[in-house]
Amino acid sequence: MTDMTAYLLRLPNSLKQELREAVQEDGSSINQFIVMAIAEKLSAMKTASIFEKARQEANLDTFLQMLNRNGGEPPREGDEI
Repeated sequence: MTDMTAYLLRLPNSLKQELREAVQEDGSSINQFIVMAIAEKLSAMKTASIFEKARQEANLDTFLQMLNRNGGEPPREGDEI
């Protein structure tokens, strides 16, 4: 098991009540719910960072050349949407 640490979290009463209701529906604990919420947020932030880095490194001229190039092979059977 990984190292753990405790963290005191202050929540407004209304938010804590909504949290209690959500974890009852979810079948998890408040701790599990908060840990997963943090993990999801961190994942979203990292993903956004990766896309921003790719956007900054992108070359629009090269992209447009790729879109407008001739050749290639026609779609194969099963490629339809």
